[in-house]
Amino acid sequence: MSVSHPATTDTLPEQRRGEAQRPARSAPPSWLPALRRPRWKVAGGLTGVAVLALFVRTWQIDAFGFNSDEAVYAGQAASLAGNPRYTEYFPVFRAHPMLVQALLSPFFRAGEVDVAGRLVVVALGVLTVLAVYPLGARLYTRRVGLIAALLLAVMPYHVVVTRQVLLDGPMVLLATLTLYCMVRFVQRQDALWYVATAAMLGVTMLAKETSIVLAGSVYAFLALTPGVRRPVRATLLALPVLALVFATHPISQALAGRTETGRNYLVWQLFRRPNHPMSFYLENVPSSIGLLVLLAAFGGLWWARRQRSWRETLLLSWIAVPVVFFQLWPVKGFQYLLPVVVPVAVLAARALAVLPVPARLAAVPRRVMPRARVHLVVRLVAVATVALSLLGPCWRAVSQQGGAHFLAGSGGVPGGREAGRWLTDHTPDGSVILTLGPSMSNIIRYYGQRQSYGLSVSPNPLHRNPSYVALNNPDGWLRNNNLHYIVWDSFSARRSTFFADRLATLVRRYHGRIVHTEYVGGADASGRAVPVPVIIIYEVRP
Repeated sequence: MSVSHPATTDTLPEQRRGEAQRPARSAPPSWLPALRRPRWKVAGGLTGVAVLALFVRTWQIDAFGFNSDEAVYAGQAASLAGNPRYTEYFPVFRAHPMLVQALLSPFFRAGEVDVAGRLVVVALGVLTVLAVYPLGARLYTRRVGLIAALLLAVMPYHVVVTRQVLLDGPMVLLATLTLYCMVRFVQRQDALWYVATAAMLGVTMLAKETSIVLAGSVYAFLALTPGVRRPVRATLLALPVLALVFATHPISQALAGRTETGRNYLVWQLFRRPNHPMSFYLENVPSSIGLLVLLAAFGGLWWARRQRSWRETLLLSWIAVPVVFFQLWPVKGFQYLLPVVVPVAVLAARALAVLPVPARLAAVPRRVMPRARVHLVVRLVAVATVALSLLGPCWRAVSQQGGAHFLAGSGGVPGGREAGRWLTDHTPDGSVILTLGPSMSNIIRYYGQRQSYGLSVSPNPLHRNPSYVALNNPDGWLRNNNLHYIVWDSFSARRSTFFADRLATLVRRYHGRIVHTEYVGGADASGRAVPVPVIIIYEVRP
């Protein structure tokens, strides 16, 4: 009796001959006849995906002004470029490295800029979509790469974040290139690719230092995959390369005389209080990634479990370490888990490419449709279903008209830009603003060019951002006429009712008079459309 072991449908040639050997080109699996089509057709598919990705990321991109984080990063870029509108309000060195801000700075040399900064991040987001293709093709097949690029192109989580001037979108592009270098190292067993992985990880950390958690992903993968060579000598070279690349950040701070600033931010990040409950990511992230995408990714791990290889271990390590770290870390942000979207998309694409076809469908008579064509049609329908399940929420996210509710990191702030511009046009130079929290204060500084302070900023240095100044005695400031306007916003008021009540007390005590209000569309109890105030500006006097 003979026992045959058919080749798996999702493996590369070198996987069948042993991972330690250098891969050689061979014919693609027989169930993928589409891979024999000319390369220009693959290029056409990627072009279509890129156009779709660009469209959803630029649609109504200027509908709302910056949120707080966008204002800070754009303000840093403008200060770095010497823009006189912002140098007084935004110090160059704050909490994060300056790679992204330096990339943006040429676009912020003069005037008020917001759309240009967002378009730069959009371009980097589209490049990430394109970078997923060679990653998926290198790990599995070109079809997997193309499907993964399509899923990422319309994934609401990635689309929403890469429409904003945030560090996480560019960081994910660099993290994807880091992952690609790691894949090349495993396949070629070339220490040069291992060092390249370390160098790319260092560049990724220069985009946002929290990406250091991906070093844990690399370590977990090597620890869990004994079949992959662990190059000790290359590690001794790779670690200094990683440190040397990232060292440009502390060295630049030292040369600018701002070493103390970096140290203060580090202490603040380590000891700041939780800002969201432990259930935050579970409540917000899965729906943004796409429930069908997650179902396909982890379902594929089950129905293709007999073909499990180092590829799945690498992708799961790239997912698990950031998820565990940020779940345990008290500080949580909507965009912090963005690095996991690329491996999730690749796993989902691989699952859809090897989706088992029910026996009833596969039993179609050959004269009606060949069996291979039946499998292809079923899998294309599955891909279309998953992609359309993402496109609906994605379209709602990019075409929304704003509301009184806002989640940090999920988009621009309705009314913030307009309120800031009103202050520029209708208040004297030198006016000082009291806001409910530092988030609105950043927006007022960016769009209003007015000095502003947040009432909720803690007087304890361990509990506040080192860039923020706490007003220990706002009553005294108001009595001495050092504060001239008070700005209330519904977004901060919903997060902190205590400080909202205190701000209302100060408005009453110092004869606050409403001089400007920003509204968004809302509905009353009967469902009738009514304007809802989201930002109110008061003029106050002693």
